[in-house]
Amino acid sequence: MSADASAGQAAPAKASPNGPTEETVLSVEHYTDRLFRFRLTRPQSFRFRTGEFVMIGLHKEDGKPLLRAYSIASPAWDEELEFYSIKVPDGPLTSRLQKIQPGDKVLLGRKPTGTLVLDALTPGKRLYMFSTGTGFAPFASLVRDPDTYERYEEVIVTHTCRDVNELIYSRTLIDSLKDDPLVGEMVGDKLKLYTTTTREHYGRMGRITTLIENGKLFEDLGVPPLDPATDRAMICGSMEMIQDVKALMLKAGLTEGSNAAPAEFVIEKAFAG
Repeated sequence: MSADASAGQAAPAKASPNGPTEETVLSVEHYTDRLFRFRLTRPQSFRFRTGEFVMIGLHKEDGKPLLRAYSIASPAWDEELEFYSIKVPDGPLTSRLQKIQPGDKVLLGRKPTGTLVLDALTPGKRLYMFSTGTGFAPFASLVRDPDTYERYEEVIVTHTCRDVNELIYSRTLIDSLKDDPLVGEMVGDKLKLYTTTTREHYGRMGRITTLIENGKLFEDLGVPPLDPATDRAMICGSMEMIQDVKALMLKAGLTEGSNAAPAEFVIEKAFAG
């Protein structure tokens, strides 16, 4: 899920069995003046599928919760919950969320959901994860899950941002996987990270849509063009990016899937702000 647009709704202030829990901030890391990540305590009863999102937030001044949908960036096996967020200066939630410190409390919804899960795709050979900005978050979860590597021979993550520093989170995380005790040996040469920028000069520049259309993505990676017989894809980023990449998937003959009807590609349908 991307934090590139705002949506969501406030929940009633009164406590209920279905209302959010209060979790403790364990760590916060700021990457740029626009991006940061944080980790929360995970309730023992909280279960989710790798790649899903959940509502998180803070109490407003009137005591009511202000909640937004956020992809869970940690894998399902992690004892903590990690989130990756944009900072919106006038955003109702992120303007305050960016100021959290270890020990603070953050609200956590009880019902994770989402379409960026492995079970929403039919079996294939190669899995693409197309992301822009904070849309990398669900893929941060999926690349740390052994099931991803058991299902696919090759996993290709693309991450496009405006500036080089906005790629730090994805590059650092992917680099660390070779030493990961759970998936390190499985990753091997199966996983490839393909990063590009659109504004600041970088070794590889361009929107992912352009690089798919002109074939440079496949040329750089040494793989054939998209083929519904072998390729599967997940898409997460801004609304515009999702629709543009979706159109390219359909043009290549891939069919959109869902939890109820698995197919060849899926898109994220939740946003936070």
